[in-house]
Amino acid sequence: MNLGGIHHVTSVSAQIGINAAFYTRILGLRLVKKSVNQDDVSAYHLFYADKVGSPGTDITFFDWPSARPEIRGADSITLTAFRVPDAAALAYWVNRLDEHDVQHHGIEQFAGRGVIRFEDREGQRLMLMEDGGAGDPVTYWESSGIPESVAIRGFYASMISVPRLEHVEPILTQVLDMRESARHPYPDGREVIVYDIGAGGPGRELWVMEERDVQRARPGAGGTHHVAFRVKDFDEQQYWHNRVSSVGLPISGYIDRYYFKSIYFRISNGILFEIATDGPGFTADEDLATLGERLALPPFLEGRRAAIEAQLKPIVMPETV
Repeated sequence: MNLGGIHHVTSVSAQIGINAAFYTRILGLRLVKKSVNQDDVSAYHLFYADKVGSPGTDITFFDWPSARPEIRGADSITLTAFRVPDAAALAYWVNRLDEHDVQHHGIEQFAGRGVIRFEDREGQRLMLMEDGGAGDPVTYWESSGIPESVAIRGFYASMISVPRLEHVEPILTQVLDMRESARHPYPDGREVIVYDIGAGGPGRELWVMEERDVQRARPGAGGTHHVAFRVKDFDEQQYWHNRVSSVGLPISGYIDRYYFKSIYFRISNGILFEIATDGPGFTADEDLATLGERLALPPFLEGRRAAIEAQLKPIVMPETV
């Protein structure tokens, strides 16, 4: 049994209004869920994805205004790569990023495909990568303001940096059943090891960079909190819970996030993985037409709505990002 690829990526913002404007107005993703961090209900948890919130398209952010900027380094999740269809899409995105004064490296080559490396307003490291028409289908968000032919189509890969490859490689290959498929020079010259998740390809790759002499990262705003991998249902999730726990890795119990069920475990002090079910999905408590328009709380928090809403500040997006 294989993991189904990347489910979602969760990161940290200290400027949630700017964050919301960047991901919706510039990247053209849909805010499919405005909720709270279920472990810290004083903080918003925003979910950006395709029109319906398909697994594999969803980048999410915890709103922690007091968070200091991330200190970059090893033992961390360092990049989120989205996919776009082709070279024409990359050309479109170069112009769009320029129009919005988003710093980027232009069109480069990585692993035989065109890519654009860039950052959001808080230093979140992102990439657009050609998928050549491959990858799982997504549902186009027609209100994005971006032509469907060039729009972001979900994730291509996530990247992690590790101080010692030999410490995590057995977890990736022997426990999570990933397999090394290639090694490529990154645009900056460092080596990236590609691990396939299941069949591999767009949405089913984990990239690993070994950085032996680099300081350890310190979490913060502009950094990535965790990456989640997909399973079809609870039965598959139980299989992976048993597999991870059988080798002695500490793992959480089954946590019902209402929109999906989750388990969590660390492969190192700084790298947190999640395994999440594909369903029930974001329409469990909202109509498709109005996703993300109001504060959504799972049933077990609904009785505290008044108190939760009273401590949340309205999300105000600036006129210009």
